Amino acid sequence: MANPIRQRAAKCTATALRRKYSAYYQSFERQEGSRVWMDGNEMVMLSSNDYLGLTHHPRVVEAGQKALEKWGASSTGARLANGSRVYHEELEAKLAGFLGVEACHIMVSGYTACMSAICGFAQRGDLVLADKNIHSSLWSGITLSGARLERFSHNKPESLEEALSYEDRDIPKLLVIEGIYSMEGHICPLPGFLDIARAHDCFTILDDAHALGVLGKEGRGTASHFGVEGEVDIVCGSFSKSLASTGGFVAGKRELVEFMKSHARPAIFSAALAPVQVATASAALDVLREEPWHLAKLWENVGRYKGILDGLGLDTWRSETPAIPIVLGSKERAYFFWKALMEKGVFTVISVAPGVPPGKDLVRTAISARHTEEDFGRIEAALAHAAKKAS
Repeated sequence: MANPIRQRAAKCTATALRRKYSAYYQSFERQEGSRVWMDGNEMVMLSSNDYLGLTHHPRVVEAGQKALEKWGASSTGARLANGSRVYHEELEAKLAGFLGVEACHIMVSGYTACMSAICGFAQRGDLVLADKNIHSSLWSGITLSGARLERFSHNKPESLEEALSYEDRDIPKLLVIEGIYSMEGHICPLPGFLDIARAHDCFTILDDAHALGVLGKEGRGTASHFGVEGEVDIVCGSFSKSLASTGGFVAGKRELVEFMKSHARPAIFSAALAPVQVATASAALDVLREEPWHLAKLWENVGRYKGILDGLGLDTWRSETPAIPIVLGSKERAYFFWKALMEKGVFTVISVAPGVPPGKDLVRTAISARHTEEDFGRIEAALAHAAKKAS
């Protein structure tokens, strides 16, 4: 009898290969600014998380080149053992200062950082209260922690309040939320959640991956946006969005960060972030602070794009940010809309249930400061075409 694991893998793969257009794991031959090339065809990239468009910024590229020449390709080990370098500590100090916290620890990926932010503190017997729409990395951290989980309705402090009303006040509790939810484009009503967290003595963890570089003064994130800096226990996030690199971070009071470094298995056992990634993230952070026009251009482009979407009557799930979904409501409509955009040279990605709630199947789009007026002309024409094809 054939192995059932091999059988289901073969069945799934065969189905995917029969499709002319696969929605995932696309490969580009080249990228430049807001354009990518696939199968020799130039396309407008409309789903990148490079919000500030810094991936090709001369200062960022030069910093990566210099780091490669000075330090080589890799630190070849976990930071607990032999992988930690002075460039890690320099970026940690710079990022901590930017976020207005005491300490920061950087690691190999945003996924690892967000996992560590939870499993470094939560343990069996604790209670984690999480927004239903948090990222997969946060769910993984909760699972790894062994803590009990209670979900509350997306972005609704009153739902959190209700969930807490049934709980023992003395049980250790952790609240897990995001600053910007990347599928929905929603901003977390952070002050309301913090009021409830204080009233119930909840330890707070904020994933600010999509808000860093986008919200707040100089792009300092969600806490800055609402004027509640220093009121969140732990902020975690990624360098693969606005900071034009890879890697992640966990930041907060020094005693908390030090505790996490010795209690979170993903942080302890993962290889250290490579020198090129550290250097490019550090340079992008400098650009963010010293060249504010990138952030201003981003929000100008967001307004331009939302005007196009509203003019076509498309459902954007009330997005408030550069991450803007186009909700189609079914897997079939989402697929045909995505395919029609591809035919017109606009690259996006689709997300369907259970990745999003049932009935919210969507095409995820994202705006960058690098999008040009020519890009928007192509985007508008492609969206109009897709809307007709998917109707």
